[in-house]
Amino acid sequence: MAGHEQHYILPRPQFDKPVKVLIVVSPYYKDIADNMIAGAIAEIQAVGGTYEVAEVPGALEIPTCIALADRTKNFDGYVALGCVIRGETTHYDTVCNDSSRAIQLLGLQGLFIGNGILTVENRPQAEVRANPADQNKGGGAAAAALHLIALSRKWGGQGKGVGFKTAPESILIADKGDKENGTTA
Repeated sequence: MAGHEQHYILPRPQFDKPVKVLIVVSPYYKDIADNMIAGAIAEIQAVGGTYEVAEVPGALEIPTCIALADRTKNFDGYVALGCVIRGETTHYDTVCNDSSRAIQLLGLQGLFIGNGILTVENRPQAEVRANPADQNKGGGAAAAALHLIALSRKWGGQGKGVGFKTAPESILIADKGDKENGTTA
């Protein structure tokens, strides 16, 4: 079983300047979420970082909260935590796929996100994965975000990202001027 294999874990990154991380969690399964938060906090504190926790109703709201926080606050990175347990309908597939895809798109836009949204078949699988003394997926998600932040700092900041980008401000201002003057490009 994959849960009992040995995996290589990167050493913790070191930071000259402290990091500030937002943990966005859906506490739908509160005990599982609490364990994942504990693992994430321990990992962030181990590198001298600080954190805030934001709660949202479900896994689908996690990417929206991260995008909102990125526009309005000053966080270095984000940790997405939640748990989706397969049920009797296809809603499971929608939540798993759409939350994961949205987080990936945010990452491609230059945000540093550790995805710790569990997608499991049953509660015992979730409990093992969330437990900080066992698989510690909350800590692993925090570690992923911290490693991305460290790489960004090593390489000199975000610079130019990949994925979808908005038009540069100079183009937007010029376009606005054209519309106000009644001219088109």
